[in-house]
Amino acid sequence: MSTKVAVIQKPPVLLDREKTIEKALRSIDEAVSEGASLLVFPEAYVPGYPAWIWRLKPGGDMTLSGKIHARLRENAVDLAGGDLQPLQDAAERHGVTLIVGINELESRFSGTTLFNTVVVIGPEGTLLNRHRKLMPTNPERMVWGTGDASGLKVVATPAGRLGSLICWESYMPLARYALYAQNIDIYVAPTWDTGESWLATMRHIAKEAGCWVIGTATAIQGSDVPDNFPERDKLFAPDEWINDGDAVVVKPTGGIVAGPLNRDKGILYADIDKEASRRARRSLDVCGHYSRPDIFSLSVNRRPLDPVTFVD
Repeated sequence: MSTKVAVIQKPPVLLDREKTIEKALRSIDEAVSEGASLLVFPEAYVPGYPAWIWRLKPGGDMTLSGKIHARLRENAVDLAGGDLQPLQDAAERHGVTLIVGINELESRFSGTTLFNTVVVIGPEGTLLNRHRKLMPTNPERMVWGTGDASGLKVVATPAGRLGSLICWESYMPLARYALYAQNIDIYVAPTWDTGESWLATMRHIAKEAGCWVIGTATAIQGSDVPDNFPERDKLFAPDEWINDGDAVVVKPTGGIVAGPLNRDKGILYADIDKEASRRARRSLDVCGHYSRPDIFSLSVNRRPLDPVTFVD
């Protein structure tokens, strides 16, 4: 039985959690009206990817970067505080599965550190998985902490067994393999990357894993950045494309079935069937008959790496 997937690459309201969630709810309604039951949002969608870090010089305007970061922290998602409840309620109301990239505030210990996180919300509105990006890329390390592997999991959904890695985690072979080894049907790659090399990566992973691959970045122009963004005109030109989007759906044999959706602030749709993944691995199953466990081994520490343990 096939599932209709909606890959949403509409821009968020940068640095505004509530307004971004409102936009996400409208996109969910639109996608559901088109018959979609698996909905994917881009990397760090709530409240937006920190594109400014690639434009500020390292060690440059610390006052401006500090001001922007404070806004990001204030509008980040506290899962324990119920900040994603509107999306969870929408998933339950429509009976759909959501994959959403967020800037997550770690409220349990430090109350300050942010993580680049992707969450899977099931059709009952429950949080099926939370994965924090293992290694932020280059200047991203001034924004996000490094995640542990407690969310390096594949979970069961109505569309099939689903796992997710964020952006350049897809260039980490061992992280990919850890997902492949969990009977994965659908590999979701929320990202900020675009272009031919990224699309080639998506196709490679689909062939390598023998599974469906869904990739999506945010399609956004300078004119989409809110007027109240600190020194907006210094960082962004109104007519420029900050990111092209390039949402794509790739079938288990490596061929593109939908997309790439380039410079289009819309939704990409495709029909996928989990059975296609299992058929694809008949000839190439890198964690099965094509593996050599007598030669190679991989150990993954999925214990939560908490910074402190209190004994009362």
